[in-house]
Amino acid sequence: MLTKEKISPFATDTLKGLTAQNKYLLPKYFYDQNGSKIFQQIMRMPQYYPTDCEMEIFSRQGAAIAKSMIPAQSPFEMVELGSGDGLKTKILLKALTQMQLNFTYTPVDISIHALDELESDLQKQFPGIKIKKKAGDFFQIMKDLAAQNGSPKVLLFLGSNIGNFMSEERDVFMKLLSSMTTRGDKVLIGFDRKKSPDIISEAYDDPAGLTRDFNLNHLLRINHELDADFDIAQFYHHTSYNPFTGAMKSYLLSKIEQTVKLGALNEKIFFGKWEPIFMELSQKFNYDDIHLLAREYGFKVSQNFTDDKNYFTDSLWIKT
Repeated sequence: MLTKEKISPFATDTLKGLTAQNKYLLPKYFYDQNGSKIFQQIMRMPQYYPTDCEMEIFSRQGAAIAKSMIPAQSPFEMVELGSGDGLKTKILLKALTQMQLNFTYTPVDISIHALDELESDLQKQFPGIKIKKKAGDFFQIMKDLAAQNGSPKVLLFLGSNIGNFMSEERDVFMKLLSSMTTRGDKVLIGFDRKKSPDIISEAYDDPAGLTRDFNLNHLLRINHELDADFDIAQFYHHTSYNPFTGAMKSYLLSKIEQTVKLGALNEKIFFGKWEPIFMELSQKFNYDDIHLLAREYGFKVSQNFTDDKNYFTDSLWIKT
């Protein structure tokens, strides 16, 4: 059993979510080793359009994006929140280095291993590039960067990560984004667009069951790390899309009345038959939503870069 001094944030957040009146788990914990492997498979499946659409934007418009996001002053810092493998960012870095600009790239990620691999790869690909990696929760790192607000900045928040925040979290994130930028700084954010509900539903509840396995793996992680006894065969993956709000939500429902033990925490969690665990929000946006969000937190939309199908948008904002 974990002592109070040794309890991890994962354990604390899991217990809080599973003992809430409406049970939930936090999507930031999807990505253990196995979860990351499943998500790599999800990104390669034909139904999961966001990755391909954003990659199309960067492949075809990368040079234009890089040119438009350069601050008026230099040197500048390019901060990427949730850098991962930096696949799309390397297109921008190539364009920026070819322009011989004076900048520092600051990748931020929860995984120090991912950051080390990215740094090694970038140093080989772009000799002389200045890298200042930061590992940890990007909310805390954003607070730290806001406190030392100095040189001109360009911030990247790619993928459709902005859509994974509940409204309260999005407000916290946007306030931090505003506080760590000054007039003239630029932000590039990825937004998944509202579209046919059938297209969205297939991306989050695919025929091969990869998105189901991705959600169920969260329960397996709890088993492994918190000595729990979830039987994943007794949980059903369910998704629902609301075309009014643009909210795509994922749940795991208990097929039976059951009690799950969290051995490491000496806790028992009761589930009623068909009781849900809320797993993830994947919010979709239209242009009005994007412009409203920018204005609300002190930015204006400078340019929108979109794929051929108009499924996805990387929106470039400037701080006013």
